[in-house]
Amino acid sequence: MGAVIFICDGLGDRPATRHGHRTPLQAAHKPNFDRFATEGVGGIMDIIAPGIRPGSDVAHLSLLGYDPYEVYTGRGPIEAAGVGLELKPGDIAFRCNFATVDSNKALIDRRAGRIKKGTTQLARSLNMDLMDTQIICKEGTEHRAVLVLRGSGLSAAVSDVDPHRDHVPVGAAVPLEPTKEARHTADVLNAFVDQAHKILGNHEVNAQRVREGKPPANIILPRGAGVTPQIEPLSSKYGLRAACVAGVGMVKGVCTLAGMDVLDVEGATGGLDTDIGAKVKAMNKALDTYDLVLVNVKAPDLCGHDHDFEGKVKVIERIDGALRDALPQDRWIALTADHSTPVDVGDHTGDPVPLVIRGPGVRTDNVVRYDECSLATGGLGRIRGRDLMLILLDLMGVAKKFGA
Repeated sequence: MGAVIFICDGLGDRPATRHGHRTPLQAAHKPNFDRFATEGVGGIMDIIAPGIRPGSDVAHLSLLGYDPYEVYTGRGPIEAAGVGLELKPGDIAFRCNFATVDSNKALIDRRAGRIKKGTTQLARSLNMDLMDTQIICKEGTEHRAVLVLRGSGLSAAVSDVDPHRDHVPVGAAVPLEPTKEARHTADVLNAFVDQAHKILGNHEVNAQRVREGKPPANIILPRGAGVTPQIEPLSSKYGLRAACVAGVGMVKGVCTLAGMDVLDVEGATGGLDTDIGAKVKAMNKALDTYDLVLVNVKAPDLCGHDHDFEGKVKVIERIDGALRDALPQDRWIALTADHSTPVDVGDHTGDPVPLVIRGPGVRTDNVVRYDECSLATGGLGRIRGRDLMLILLDLMGVAKKFGA
């Protein structure tokens, strides 16, 4: 027994108008993806439901068999778990971006040039006590960070400060409920963002970035407020011992909350520089110990957000090369995505994602190419994200019988 859910983040796409009306999967040279399609059974998958644009957080919950509508409480708590922050009752957590603004606090770059160095020092400078509230800030991957508000009388019912797009003014948090707790939390959050802007504007890390001609990370943008979700561990939900191989804090957070072991893999980052081969080696080794291993490779999603067709093609070909020696034939692998990030759109869409399951007992179909259109004709048909775990459990012989 042993199965892998191998998630190529943002892999799904639409035909690109400037590239012969092909998707990156259709354009890429990917013999191992196509081999899996030939040896396995294929289909397409609506991560939540047809037309629903999933975030990566709810997508990973769904792929692990959870109903996001029941367990999701916001992105912040997931990010907090991913960077090792343990929340206490009453804590409110936010995911954040370090970003760049001009003198009028209009956004220039929501990711501060995808800053990679110095974020530890920046985050530490933002830990403070403010308005009877403890502020805890910790860096994540690249430009990402986590913010926790700890104190009495707080609420997660506040809007985002992050406007979610460049070239607009930074917003202010507002209460989403007519309660004193929501109003107080919005006031604390806005006061923190103003104070953080002053601190970051004078920080040596940013002074050095300006000297190097790089955009300074001179503001922090909180969003996705939430409290710790109540998620049944996979060990009790399915009786599986499970592990995660990922570089992105959010994915680590989902898996941590699901009771999975998060494996430390050298070179596994959440960026384009990630060592995909190291992730595959760790995956193969983990199957000696674990029943289920989830692997996430973030890179395709980054190219989709950056409208980089050629970059996405190259990333697909890198993943394909790393999969050459992946898994013996007596194990199962579900090769898929958590959502579509088309290069012509630059954001998540509700398009179904490609899926192949290869391993013992699968009813091999006639599909020989791994791409969105070819797999739509596969034997799995069109399924939901939550169906994937049930299908794998059945193939592994551990699904519970329904009825007598």
